[in-house]
Amino acid sequence: MNAKVVLDWNKHPLIPAIAQDHETHEVLMLAYMNQEAYNLTLSTGFAHYFSRSKQRIWKKGESSNHTQEIKDVLIDCDGDTIVLKIHQNGVACHTGAKSCFFTSVNKENILYNSTLDTIAIYGIVDTLYHTILSRKNDNSSNSWTKKLLNDKQLLLSKIREEADELAVAIDEEEDKQVVYEASDLLYHALVGLAYRDVSPDRIKQELARRFGTSGIQEKATRS
Repeated sequence: MNAKVVLDWNKHPLIPAIAQDHETHEVLMLAYMNQEAYNLTLSTGFAHYFSRSKQRIWKKGESSNHTQEIKDVLIDCDGDTIVLKIHQNGVACHTGAKSCFFTSVNKENILYNSTLDTIAIYGIVDTLYHTILSRKNDNSSNSWTKKLLNDKQLLLSKIREEADELAVAIDEEEDKQVVYEASDLLYHALVGLAYRDVSPDRIKQELARRFGTSGIQEKATRS
């Protein structure tokens, strides 16, 4: 039987794509593709996805070099789900685990532990952000991050408080205190981004967009 699969990108602008080890058949991760990411995957032979949090196309392994080499691409019978048969270079999960699916509900334990120093690969900001995101769905009762995520007004008040303390430190305190207060503000700002599911990558994109443009000119374009 000749296979002819049509993906309706107008109906499904983002299609789930499952990455599966081509030898062991283990499911490693799930992400989403738009048409451009799908075409890049086919043309380059490496998995590309569309990140809903970053709001951009990303090549798997662009930061970590843990790329996914395409061995085959399968489409389901409805034409709305993709399976990528891949060779995984390194690990699939940003946590440093072999697979993104490492928590067993029935056994109530962790199947795979992190094998990598994620801070060295992704940097402290991205690693901290994903750690904060993980607090959204855990049952931590003594987590300050969890408390902030569950109390919007407390979160907003802490961001304002930390911003004011940083301003005071810059004006009056020694450098060590400035670093301390800036770290507090950055942490609470990241909790705020996680509350809104806004990736720090989007902040980097915005700063890159502004680079080389005067602040006065850039601000004028907003209005």
